[in-house]
Amino acid sequence: MENVKQKKKVDVRWLVFTALMGALSIVLAELLKFKTPFMPGFITFDFSDVPAMLASLTMGPVSGVAVCLIKNIFGCFTTSTGCVGELSNFILSASLVLPAGIIAHKSEKISRAVIGCLSGSVIMALISIVSNYFLVFPAYSAAYHLPMDVIVGEFQKILPSVNGLLDCLIIFNMPFTFVKGLCAAVVSIILYKKLRPIFSGIYREK
Repeated sequence: MENVKQKKKVDVRWLVFTALMGALSIVLAELLKFKTPFMPGFITFDFSDVPAMLASLTMGPVSGVAVCLIKNIFGCFTTSTGCVGELSNFILSASLVLPAGIIAHKSEKISRAVIGCLSGSVIMALISIVSNYFLVFPAYSAAYHLPMDVIVGEFQKILPSVNGLLDCLIIFNMPFTFVKGLCAAVVSIILYKKLRPIFSGIYREK
């Protein structure tokens, strides 16, 4: 009976924390995003992956992915990309937080969190090439009846020497995605040791 009560308590805490991080992620995605001079205007930078990363590290990878899902389901109601942008964001955000949670969750060493976050950043950058090339950009092109040459042309305005979508993804999207993941990782690790004890009752080693 005691174990059942404890499990219910943990489940409630998991749900509350996941919902809280989901709401925070929505706020960051909607209110704290900006364009960068090194990317086409339809690509923005934000810190909405930080709450998902914190959820993955503290409550486990399922919680982190759930935060990503909450953020992008909400985004579909306000989207200007026909949910293509939200699909892309979910794929990349999940690929960032899932490895971090798998590697670091339940570990008592902060070094595991660092390794997990760095691994997630690398994996997200690599997956961005595959997902954008085979799914996201073709879907965006079809949804808006834009020839792929027009999309590539937006990248060529910044760097005329790029030739084809794959070039654009390797030269622009992969580094951008890695830096975005790395920024989320740095912020998350800074906050991590203080937030995990509050919501899970498990302290990390200093």
